[in-house]
Amino acid sequence: MRINEPQVVAALPELGVELRPGASLAQMTSLGIGGTTDLLLVREHGHLPELLRLLDRHGIEHRFLGGGTNLLVCDGDLPWVVLQLARPEADMRLEGNSAHLHAAASLGRTVTFCAKHGLGGMEGLVGVPGTVGGALRMNAGAYGAQIGKFVREVELYRAASGRMEILKGARISFDYRHTSFAPGDIMLAVKLELPSKPYSEILQGIRICNEKRRSSQPLQEKSAGCIFKNPPGASAGRMIDELGLKGRAVGGARVSERHGNFFVNAGGATAEDMLALIAGVRERVGAAFGLELQNEVVIWQD
Repeated sequence: MRINEPQVVAALPELGVELRPGASLAQMTSLGIGGTTDLLLVREHGHLPELLRLLDRHGIEHRFLGGGTNLLVCDGDLPWVVLQLARPEADMRLEGNSAHLHAAASLGRTVTFCAKHGLGGMEGLVGVPGTVGGALRMNAGAYGAQIGKFVREVELYRAASGRMEILKGARISFDYRHTSFAPGDIMLAVKLELPSKPYSEILQGIRICNEKRRSSQPLQEKSAGCIFKNPPGASAGRMIDELGLKGRAVGGARVSERHGNFFVNAGGATAEDMLALIAGVRERVGAAFGLELQNEVVIWQD
């Protein structure tokens, strides 16, 4: 979608928004798949309610993009514009055991920054790509660590009220790869409360998790992380492996030989390729194990 209304284009700079026409989401997602649309880079999130009202008044459909690491976007000219928070230079600060983080901050860099100041608990998340906001949205977790455990406050734009609000952590439900945030909620900042740990102990935990990740995941290939959620008491990757589906391909989309729950863009993959591969694997697992795998990857379709 292109923003052609002169009134909208003229208002964007006043709202602290930079318009980047014809942005390619294939270049903004870890899968390297996605069509083109106008990107609105939001530099002043205080104007976010006014910006969204402006877009709604002019019938401009929009979606919000975080780090693009857990996302499969359809191809072609997309029917909506994309909003993305610009990361400020000072995107994190510490106050005792509290970490105050901008939603656009890198999750991995955040874990490292906190570790250097003796705050641990999130060692398993150091290699998880994406932003803090994206991690909050899905309650990102790895190797026993989940971000939701440490959340004390979240500043966000609430679609239901059209206002900015601060939610206490006790009012938010954090479950396995799921939270109680509404689909239209936009995370802006978060306060985490982290336990004190010796830096050497945190560093050792980070090294162990990184070694596990390097030995089992296709880190050098384009992927969106795990495609499916693990069913209760089972492993999606293990079931896919047992069915001999590693290496299965549709066009340029392929099940990783290193990890059955990672699907990679082996070169020139389209969204159609990836969707067909996901559907085929889900069908095979369902027939063999009687389980319907649920997507962990977020899919943006027309």
